[in-house]
Amino acid sequence: MYLNLNILNPEQRKAVEEIEGPSMIIAGAGSGKTRVLTFKIAYLLESGVSPFEILSLTFTNKAAAEMKDRISKLVATSFEKIWMGTFHSIFARLLRIEADYLGFNRNFSIYDTDDSASLIKQIMINLSQPTDNPTPKAVHNFISNLKNKMILPKEFSTMAKSTFEKKIEIIYEEYQKALFKNNAMDFDDLLLKPIELFRRYPEILEKYQERFKFILVDEYQDTNKAQYTIIKLLSDKYKNLSIVGDDAQSIYKWRGAEIQNIFDFQDDFKECKIFKLEQNYRSSQNILTLAGNVIKNNKKQMEKELWTENDEGEKIHIIESMTDRDEAVRICRNIYDEIQRKKINFKDFVILYRTNVQSRTIEDALRNNNIPYLIIGGVRFYQRKEIKDILAFLKIIVNPQDNESLTRVLGLRAGIGKTTIDKLIAKAENEGIQIFELLKKISAEKDLSSKVKNLLIEITNYVYKFQYLQEEVPLTELVNSVVDEIGILRALRLENTVESEERIGNIQELLSAVAEFRDTDDEPTLEMFLQKVSLVADIDNLDNQKNAVTLMTIHSAKGLEFPVVFITGLEEGLFPVSGANMYEDELEEERRLFYVAITRAETKLYISFANQRYRFGTPSFQMKSRFLKEIPEDIYNSIITFENLKLKTGYRSGGEKKSVSGSAPSVKFNPTPKKKNSSLNVEDEFNDKFPDIKKGVTVTHNTFGKGTVLNTVGKGIDKKAEIYFDDVGLKKIMLKYAKMTVEDS
Repeated sequence: MYLNLNILNPEQRKAVEEIEGPSMIIAGAGSGKTRVLTFKIAYLLESGVSPFEILSLTFTNKAAAEMKDRISKLVATSFEKIWMGTFHSIFARLLRIEADYLGFNRNFSIYDTDDSASLIKQIMINLSQPTDNPTPKAVHNFISNLKNKMILPKEFSTMAKSTFEKKIEIIYEEYQKALFKNNAMDFDDLLLKPIELFRRYPEILEKYQERFKFILVDEYQDTNKAQYTIIKLLSDKYKNLSIVGDDAQSIYKWRGAEIQNIFDFQDDFKECKIFKLEQNYRSSQNILTLAGNVIKNNKKQMEKELWTENDEGEKIHIIESMTDRDEAVRICRNIYDEIQRKKINFKDFVILYRTNVQSRTIEDALRNNNIPYLIIGGVRFYQRKEIKDILAFLKIIVNPQDNESLTRVLGLRAGIGKTTIDKLIAKAENEGIQIFELLKKISAEKDLSSKVKNLLIEITNYVYKFQYLQEEVPLTELVNSVVDEIGILRALRLENTVESEERIGNIQELLSAVAEFRDTDDEPTLEMFLQKVSLVADIDNLDNQKNAVTLMTIHSAKGLEFPVVFITGLEEGLFPVSGANMYEDELEEERRLFYVAITRAETKLYISFANQRYRFGTPSFQMKSRFLKEIPEDIYNSIITFENLKLKTGYRSGGEKKSVSGSAPSVKFNPTPKKKNSSLNVEDEFNDKFPDIKKGVTVTHNTFGKGTVLNTVGKGIDKKAEIYFDDVGLKKIMLKYAKMTVEDS
């Protein structure tokens, strides 16, 4: 197979052909960075480099899978020996090989955030510390931040000053000890332990330096200190390191990413060659112009000028709504309008928001209007209770030392209560052994009833039985046998509820995932399956084939693209999230996040904001986001206000059209109402709550006191007033919600 480099633009080709020494590829949004990475790997293979000598690091499994698929279409030679995947999956793989050097068994468990929080909770209880403030989850977040900065317990002990930090210091140390006892690592350890391994054993480092002579790193701007250190150590001998990134898309500071890593790359690698990918293939010119105008307001950035040969495209649509409910309804209206006009599908739309809490109102509107949707970032599949329960049973087969999984299994066994589990935990702690070691000799225990001891012996025998079977039977048969043994499907079928049916469906999906893993993975073992599910991310499960509108946070949307994008909630305190008193670096990160949101759009972009939004359970008046001021006037349509937004078309079930005049009712838009004979009650919707409101009228508001009406806009349900209150100044009031009286003239 001949590798045709002529399909690349000149700068892309230069970047691909540069394989010796360090290189930095600054890839603007939509500039084809995945193409460059895949072609570069293909070019390395065509140049005679062994796949065994290539390491390719990504930030999502989805990106790794896409790259593998593309490479398979570019080269005829086998490339399976390339180590390609996320940082966590790659270094979990390495640790499986070398774990014994650090005192771990290769069958170590990988704890997710829930497992870690559960372990920390038990530690806090053992230390007689309250678990309500701080919560175990908050403690784990703090420890995770320390690990991202490579601050270990010993180092932190010299830094801890406050009472809170002193508490964390003790918990952190005990947490690391407990992980080791459990033969377990958390996500952060998957990056810290390789560094420890390389520094303690230079011969191991040299082994992998020799192996990975060519290293490629995607999304370099999102690397944290630990990831940076691993890359530096591994590439130090041959320095054949290619990094791809875009400082303008660095949006993960909150989870430890250090944007300075990309700015410092030239200093770290003096011979570095720089390539800038500035041609955008994704977006229309107007969308690109908006992105450029927004990001230029950041002081800290690498200069680049994105351009495109695409059409100018439609202007940006800015939607002003009175409330967050109105915002959601108007989004639904526009989705149906777009589908009618352009004959596109629901899957062509994405609705983006700054925080997950914004999704509820949007979901309500989508459901009410029978719009199918897929939400990314809810309860992840592998976090659902029934799935976590089965995984716990599977984990103790592989690693009986895993106390967290074992106590979960014990808690699921009828006849074994919390008191018994607490006794076992305390006794194991006192004897300095793991709970499973205690179970092996449980028959000698005197303070447990014969019934309880028999149940505990059954669990011990379960582990022994399936440890034997995992060496004798295929993976799918093993997992099916476990599900059958624990009786979870039988129990759920007996419940015979809607919820139990959903859970049965989830378990069946898990069995399908096991079968797929068996058929596609190079090492289809239970151990590797558990590793894979431990490291799966929300975005890895995005189903591009499902015809549904996608809902997600902007952080989750990075790397994706959609024909039509809605960016919601452009209000101060929401986006940017922290309000007016932000540090400059925080504000710049928020602006980069806005830039990422904008550049997800291919052909059409909607930006919306509301004047009033429920926050913390109460309606709150919102200010327009400062980012709206950064949009050039010549690239957006007039703001869609209440007076000029018309509901042009209503729909009965079955698609029958009828005309509706007047302003769009606040929450009544429903193209396919569930009840066939339901219709919009226009008369009711447009009743005016304050018919006497006009300029100059004096009002008394229950909260704001006395004020004077300066102006009114809209009519009926959408009518609002600008009122200057003596005590609090100017307020925009939506009259349908107003709690006030009009004084007699």
